[in-house]
Amino acid sequence: MAGRKYDLTIPDLSGKRTVVTGASDGLGLGIATELAGAGAEVVLPVRNRSKGEVAVTTIREQHPDAELRLVDLDLSSLESVAAAADTLRADGSPIHLLINNAGVMTPPERQVTTDGFELQFGTNHLGHFALTGGLLPLLKAGQAHVTSQVSIAARSGEISWDDLEWEREYDGMRAYQQSKIAVGLFGLELSRRSAAAKWGITSNLSHPGVAPTSLLAARPEMGRTKDTVQVRTIRWLSARGLLVGSVETAKLPALVAAIGADAKDGGLYGPQWPGNAGGPPGEQKLWPPLRSLDDASRLWSTSTELTRVTFS
Repeated sequence: MAGRKYDLTIPDLSGKRTVVTGASDGLGLGIATELAGAGAEVVLPVRNRSKGEVAVTTIREQHPDAELRLVDLDLSSLESVAAAADTLRADGSPIHLLINNAGVMTPPERQVTTDGFELQFGTNHLGHFALTGGLLPLLKAGQAHVTSQVSIAARSGEISWDDLEWEREYDGMRAYQQSKIAVGLFGLELSRRSAAAKWGITSNLSHPGVAPTSLLAARPEMGRTKDTVQVRTIRWLSARGLLVGSVETAKLPALVAAIGADAKDGGLYGPQWPGNAGGPPGEQKLWPPLRSLDDASRLWSTSTELTRVTFS
């Protein structure tokens, strides 16, 4: 059962400029490698330049002629996000595909971004909101498609409107759920606003299911000094092809959502086994927390106020 694979037809992407956040390791690296292999130019915005250089080397080991570009980006700093967007706008090259993939998960104690936002909400949602807004002229020019990576955690939960930054009572998993619900609401609202304003941008969502990535592994910078019980269990199940996916299969929903021939604007794509933790990629119904148009509109307005980034 281990090593299960699923076929995915990737079109020729020669001449397309793509941007993948979180591409220095894990799912993002796998996604970037597939796009590079299809001929796309891949921009890797990375927080750690050394890890980014290793990622470039890894991709070129498989695709020696890959066209790659590293750009410095720390999604937990709005100043860094603005600088990355400025750098790419200075290039002047249209962007044809943006995959908002990077994320952080459940630090044991509440942490904040450079700008004082709760770390998960600030990084996973506000950072990507500001980046997408900063790249809007290039996305319009490329008639781009945007895929935002949510999480199976967003099947339940809600936006904590009365304590958005979790200052009164921090719960790492509930804060993570909120951040990923926010990512989803943003991706769907981007689709609607683009259609209304005729930006020419399409936008949808993907989620990787459950896989043994580094999100729940030891990460000292997150206050997690050792691997969690959850990630050890996930590794055991994944190695045996049971219930959950692998790093190889978990990258596929984002690719189907981003470049699949039948990918729908405003759709959600993820693994298809019962429970959606593993299995072949495909379309699924939007989860209840992602369906509220009022929440999506309110979140957009709130995010604009917090980041001071406008989509105009």
